[in-house]
Amino acid sequence: MEARFEQFIRDRQYLANVTPATIEWYKNSLRWLLTDSPSQEDLKDAVMRMRQKGLKATGCNSVIQALNSYAHWNNVGSDTKCGSGCRHPKVAHLKVPELVLPTYTEQQIRLLLSWKPRGKYQLRLHILTLFLLDTGCRISEVLTLKVRDIDFDNLLVTLDGKGRKQRVVPFSFELRKALSRYCKEASRMPDNLLFANRTQTGLGRRVVLRDVKLLCVRLGFAPPCRTLHAFRHTFAVNYLRRGGSVFHLQKVLGHSSLEMTRRYANLVTADLQAVHERLSLLAR
Repeated sequence: MEARFEQFIRDRQYLANVTPATIEWYKNSLRWLLTDSPSQEDLKDAVMRMRQKGLKATGCNSVIQALNSYAHWNNVGSDTKCGSGCRHPKVAHLKVPELVLPTYTEQQIRLLLSWKPRGKYQLRLHILTLFLLDTGCRISEVLTLKVRDIDFDNLLVTLDGKGRKQRVVPFSFELRKALSRYCKEASRMPDNLLFANRTQTGLGRRVVLRDVKLLCVRLGFAPPCRTLHAFRHTFAVNYLRRGGSVFHLQKVLGHSSLEMTRRYANLVTADLQAVHERLSLLAR
């Protein structure tokens, strides 16, 4: 890696105090640059090479965000944020098609909730799916969760979100009953991970994804796209459908902007159809 790139990484790591995951994101993104002092054309060339390699628009935009951040640091420094007044080289984000986010149907949710697990591994999987459906948390948040982070008395759980941002979200009485039984049967101590493998280390995301997909097939339906994140989408849609506020949903999901949360409002198509049928000028 170029010396200038390494200096930028050290700046982000020690002065901005970003997470290790963010550091890896910067490193992977900077590999697309052929020079450590990119011009406007160099940035455009990096985007074109990404597209030629088959990267989707969302993946390109992730890299573009890192490249623009580096370009700002390289030309302006880290004392100010990049804004409309900046004249350094930067490239615009690509347009991303607004697709309907995948969710589990009501019938599929009923099948998941009514599933009777056998054995400790199936029980672990069952409780994990209940947790995702009831809290709307990210899979990365639930896999790093420890038992001591759960306040059984007040029905609250403390989650470590993106960017070292902790948040406290509520959970239901029904989930508390299931968690209490699970912690007792699986002998989970306060300092233990809530969901761990046989060596008491963290479960891998791919392992969970495989198990959830197999469970969906076993229950008689095809797993939705983005199978694990679809639990989060499903939680958000049902939260709004049952009268929840978009502002409260933003806090529960840990979104930094309300715009990210508004996407879920577009998913409640069944509700829109019901309203239209009632308000249509052609309805009698």
